[in-house]
Amino acid sequence: MAHTFEIYKDKAGEFRVRFKYNSEIMFSTEGYASKSSAENAIESIKKNGPGAAVEDNS
Repeated sequence: MAHTFEIYKDKAGEFRVRFKYNSEIMFSTEGYASKSSAENAIESIKKNGPGAAVEDNS
Protein backbone atom coordinates (compact mmCIF):
# COMPACT_ATOMS: atom_id res chain seq x y z
CA MET A 1 0.00 0.00 0.00
CA ALA A 2 1.41 3.36 -1.01
CA HIS A 3 -0.28 5.43 1.73
CA THR A 4 0.56 4.87 5.39
CA PHE A 5 0.21 6.55 8.75
CA GLU A 6 3.18 6.16 11.08
CA ILE A 7 3.07 6.80 14.83
CA TYR A 8 6.45 7.55 16.38
CA LYS A 9 7.96 9.17 19.45
CA ASP A 10 9.94 12.36 18.95
CA LYS A 11 13.04 13.43 20.89
CA ALA A 12 10.86 15.13 23.52
CA GLY A 13 9.01 11.86 24.15
CA GLU A 14 5.78 12.98 22.50
CA PHE A 15 3.81 10.86 20.04
CA ARG A 16 3.51 12.18 16.50
CA VAL A 17 1.89 10.94 13.31
CA ARG A 18 3.45 11.03 9.87
CA PHE A 19 1.48 10.49 6.68
CA LYS A 20 3.60 8.88 3.99
CA TYR A 21 3.10 8.23 0.29
CA ASN A 22 5.62 5.81 -1.24
CA SER A 23 7.89 6.34 1.79
CA GLU A 24 7.88 10.14 1.28
CA ILE A 25 6.62 12.12 4.28
CA MET A 26 3.72 14.28 3.12
CA PHE A 27 2.93 15.80 6.53
CA SER A 28 3.32 15.24 10.26
CA THR A 29 1.21 16.28 13.22
CA GLU A 30 1.84 18.17 16.41
CA GLY A 31 3.12 16.19 19.40
CA TYR A 32 0.67 14.34 21.65
CA ALA A 33 1.21 13.25 25.25
CA SER A 34 -0.38 9.83 24.70
CA LYS A 35 -0.38 7.26 21.92
CA SER A 36 -4.18 7.12 22.04
CA SER A 37 -4.32 10.84 21.21
CA ALA A 38 -2.13 10.22 18.16
CA GLU A 39 -4.44 7.37 17.14
CA ASN A 40 -7.42 9.71 17.55
CA ALA A 41 -5.71 12.21 15.25
CA ILE A 42 -5.42 9.53 12.57
CA GLU A 43 -9.11 8.69 12.88
CA SER A 44 -10.03 12.38 12.69
CA ILE A 45 -7.96 12.84 9.52
CA LYS A 46 -9.57 9.77 7.93
CA LYS A 47 -13.06 10.94 8.87
CA ASN A 48 -12.78 14.66 8.11
CA GLY A 49 -10.05 14.83 5.48
CA PRO A 50 -11.84 13.69 2.30
CA GLY A 51 -14.18 16.68 2.33
CA ALA A 52 -11.61 19.28 3.34
CA ALA A 53 -11.51 22.47 1.32
CA VAL A 54 -8.31 23.70 -0.35
CA GLU A 55 -7.20 27.17 0.74
CA ASP A 56 -4.81 28.80 -1.72
CA ASN A 57 -2.94 31.70 -0.12
CA SER A 58 -0.43 32.17 -2.92
